[in-house]
Amino acid sequence: MKFINYLQSITGVSIYPMITLVLFSLFFVVAAIWAFKAPKGMVDHISNIPLDES
Repeated sequence: MKFINYLQSITGVSIYPMITLVLFSLFFVVAAIWAFKAPKGMVDHISNIPLDES
């Protein structure tokens, strides 16, 4: 029996991809808003962390 047959036997399984898409989209939008609204000084500090030896 193939894996797809197991998924088809679960009632209401079609809602899970939609929930996942909504959660991913929401996370992406929140991350994009945070990136655009973050202070420039903080972004510069975060971008220099890998190069900082101390």
